[in-house]
Amino acid sequence: MMMRMLEAGGLPVLIDHIRTADDDNPRGYYEFEAVKRTKQDPSWLEGSGGQAVKMVYRLLYDLPADRDYRVLFMRRRLEEVLASQRTMLQRKGVASDAAADQQMESLFRRELQAFYDWVPQQRHISMIDVDYNRVQEDPLTELARVRDFLGNNLDLAAMTNIVDATLYRNRAK
Repeated sequence: MMMRMLEAGGLPVLIDHIRTADDDNPRGYYEFEAVKRTKQDPSWLEGSGGQAVKMVYRLLYDLPADRDYRVLFMRRRLEEVLASQRTMLQRKGVASDAAADQQMESLFRRELQAFYDWVPQQRHISMIDVDYNRVQEDPLTELARVRDFLGNNLDLAAMTNIVDATLYRNRAK
């Protein structure tokens, strides 16, 4: 959702269209496969300045420190993330259970804490949390924070038009 918002707001996005829309993400994935190999080959970064690219947080560790990055860290209620993962696994025929969810939640919380401890030590990374749930509830306020952080003249009205409540399916109960 954030990548689509940034694009609608006028920020160029770096995507390759390899992973196409499906039942889990009907608007597409807005991904760029080369980011997965950043540690081995960061050459994709050349010429990518001023563009948005989607990365899972674990790949941020691999970004070279020879340039500056602004990171929008999308936060969502963990129980909703787990529900979404469970749904995707079920579509693929993989069973999950409550014990596995609890174990995953515990692991994820530890990993996030380690990440949050690491980020302030990285001079080349500036980061803000963007609350997915607040974007759903009050997109204008949350996206104004994004615009201000990026120091960009993004079109907030176009960005807020991307919010689609029908895609917010795995809500916390």
